[in-house]
Amino acid sequence: MRYLFIVQGDGRGHMTQAIALSEILRRNGHEVVEVLIGKSKVREIPDFFYEKIGAKVRVFDTLSFSFKKDKKHIHLLKTILYNITPKRLRKYKKSIEKIHRRIKKNEPDVVINFYEILTGFTHLRFSLDVPIINIGHQYLLKHPGYAHGKGDGQGMMFLRLHSLLCGVGATKTLALSFYPMKDYIPERIAVVPPLLRKEVLNLKPTKGDYILGYMLNHGYEAEVRTWHAKHPDINLHFFWDKKDADKEQRIDKNLTLHTIDDEKFLNFMSGCRGYVTTAGFESVCEALYLDKPIMMIPAHIEQEVNAADTASFGGGVIGNNFNISVLLNYMETKENSGDKFRKWVDSAEETFLRHLTTLV
Repeated sequence: MRYLFIVQGDGRGHMTQAIALSEILRRNGHEVVEVLIGKSKVREIPDFFYEKIGAKVRVFDTLSFSFKKDKKHIHLLKTILYNITPKRLRKYKKSIEKIHRRIKKNEPDVVINFYEILTGFTHLRFSLDVPIINIGHQYLLKHPGYAHGKGDGQGMMFLRLHSLLCGVGATKTLALSFYPMKDYIPERIAVVPPLLRKEVLNLKPTKGDYILGYMLNHGYEAEVRTWHAKHPDINLHFFWDKKDADKEQRIDKNLTLHTIDDEKFLNFMSGCRGYVTTAGFESVCEALYLDKPIMMIPAHIEQEVNAADTASFGGGVIGNNFNISVLLNYMETKENSGDKFRKWVDSAEETFLRHLTTLV
């Protein structure tokens, strides 16, 4: 079968999911005819995506987050106001037209949407006549058996609305989950394992002498530096996606900042003592698979849900800031618990092939 991918390019997770699924499909005789990826004002599409996706990539402008002064947390009102300016709306109109044009040009059997909201708007505008399968862990919020994300605060309502708009026109929804759950037939939701790439599945983890961190938003740099100044003997390696930063910035002998390099990041993940993250779904899954102690510092409501979910089954500990001492204390008591999770992840290839080749 012929598949066309549409990928949200904000953060690393949706991109690595797309790479993993592209590998699975091509390994089993299917074709990814083209990949469309949305680029926001605050992110760059990393080189590893172009190198590993295995198909022609085309970029389009998509919605952007605006952040508070601390450069850590999303400012909801500013985000809305920025994205509804006439200039931005004209860009999004062109993006919607481009998505429609590429679908018509490629004539795929199935469009797979990795949580890109403009896919939903494209269906609203053009009533796409091709099956659409949506993939994302956020769709678990619509599952009545999911225990997290039940609040009705402003951020939670915005996340539900965003997920609803991403899912417009879906033939089927594949909700990525840390653990098995029953499918929810009324909403055509199938619960599926995380999508991890072969590079992750083939890693042989070791216990090195350093803590690894991932900062989605570079505003956290000051917190990391402050903690490091008080604990200069703890070796830290942090990855971030700050624009125009050096690929490797060695602050001193025990603190190094790296721009996002996927292969390099996985090698560091494999050998770290513990992992600190803002609780993006994908990197948490990678750390769980490698049975690494995890500390999560959520930057927005979606990551708060991920962190609560992970902590609920003992997968990690939640912090309010980059006080890495919390992780060091947790590491002293954490027990190995990765076998069930690894078995669940290892079932992904069979599960996804079944869902992507049967559209009911």
